[in-house]
Amino acid sequence: MPTYYGIKLKLHPDVYEPAEDTFLLAENLAVREGDRALDVGTGTGLIALLMARKARFVLGVDINPLAVELARENARLNGIQNIEFRLSDLFENVSGKFDVITFNAPYLPGEPEEPIDLALVGGKSGREVLDRFIREVPEYLKPCGVVQIVQSSITGVDETIKQLEKAGLRGKIAARMHVFFEDIVLINATLSDCV
Repeated sequence: MPTYYGIKLKLHPDVYEPAEDTFLLAENLAVREGDRALDVGTGTGLIALLMARKARFVLGVDINPLAVELARENARLNGIQNIEFRLSDLFENVSGKFDVITFNAPYLPGEPEEPIDLALVGGKSGREVLDRFIREVPEYLKPCGVVQIVQSSITGVDETIKQLEKAGLRGKIAARMHVFFEDIVLINATLSDCV
């Protein structure tokens, strides 16, 4: 059983396995002591479990029921209790406001066919899921909270910054790594009226 950053993880073939994009986020988490945190598209639960080390409470959501089950199991395996996992299409089953919201966005163009595709395929242009997330996220963010989005350069980083602005968020690139034929980029965004 693999261990990432001291967290033991069970894996499942139909749930996205932590990879470079996950690690970029894991190594740059904006979570602080006592935060309420939300991990959208939680997959194995790794990011949510890492945030639980500092956060008072973490909610991890995923559209894939297998991921939710696996993440719950991984929390039990690591004895982490200040965490909850829920089935949710983005914010569908989420309420309240959070200090940190993370999202490792699916970005391949196309329609998901297998459960695993939900983690990778982001709609016809590859941006549908991400754009919907950006439109809806301000409602769930505390006044000076941080949104952390991981995406591929394939999907258009400038477009994401533009969409964030439209939604009343200020976004900037916080970290980037080059993998094969693309850059994986971490964008941190805050509400524009946060000083």
